[in-house]
Amino acid sequence: MTPANFDFHCHSSVSDGLLAPAEVARRAAANGVDCWALTDHDDIGGLAEAADTAAAVGMGFVNGVEISIEWREMPIHIVGLAFDPAHPALVGGLEGLRGGRVERARRMGEALAAIGIPGVYEGALGYVTNPNLISRAHFARYLVSIGIAREISGVFQHYLTPGKPGYVDHRWATLVDAVSWIRAAGGVAVVAHPGRYKMSGGDMRKFLDEFKDIGGQAIEVSSGSHSPDHVLHFARLARHYAFHASRGSDFHGPEESHVELGRAFQLPPDLKPVWRLFH
Repeated sequence: MTPANFDFHCHSSVSDGLLAPAEVARRAAANGVDCWALTDHDDIGGLAEAADTAAAVGMGFVNGVEISIEWREMPIHIVGLAFDPAHPALVGGLEGLRGGRVERARRMGEALAAIGIPGVYEGALGYVTNPNLISRAHFARYLVSIGIAREISGVFQHYLTPGKPGYVDHRWATLVDAVSWIRAAGGVAVVAHPGRYKMSGGDMRKFLDEFKDIGGQAIEVSSGSHSPDHVLHFARLARHYAFHASRGSDFHGPEESHVELGRAFQLPPDLKPVWRLFH
């Protein structure tokens, strides 16, 4: 496999994306993606449909998932790639995470009702395809629809981030949990969109030290949320840690994503692309 345009981070309606897995696959292929991974949050229920559609349109496909973790009280995401989707450790771990999401969503609805915005949990369910994967994005879409804010970013800024009235903390998986599930299933663990995390350079290095020590192998150098400076910075870190480099749009839908499928910045040519780790 030597893809010229790979996209190993995007979402479907199985989690918080707007399009079904088959639609995401066809859109990726139409945008010139030649190898693609669907990485829904904490759920692998869309992989079979995604794989079938990718095969039908002649596009390479890699199993993927984006796992929600907490490291030193900070929410972080770890992408898993090229794993066995039937492996019991991975399947069981993801089931546990999904169960926690529903309870968190109910508490978010109660918190918003307490400041005078009732019915948000029920309203958010109207935007959900998979009720076990209700997320802040679904809350944000509903709140935009009732005029609380003009756009989703405004909802997050004022209501759904730590310290804001609709944010509810949740015990996610640990870094060790996520990497061990992925590795047990034969996959590759990747740090997702590291430029999004509000941590100092020293904390980032501590995190990457730990990630590497427990078997992490790759980092998203190019992400839909990364600037050109981010790409240069995380390329340097990839070289320092001898990580393989991944690339992904983090596409969620036509109106909601900064970058289209297959359109994230290309990786610096000296880096080792993550697909070299797939067998």
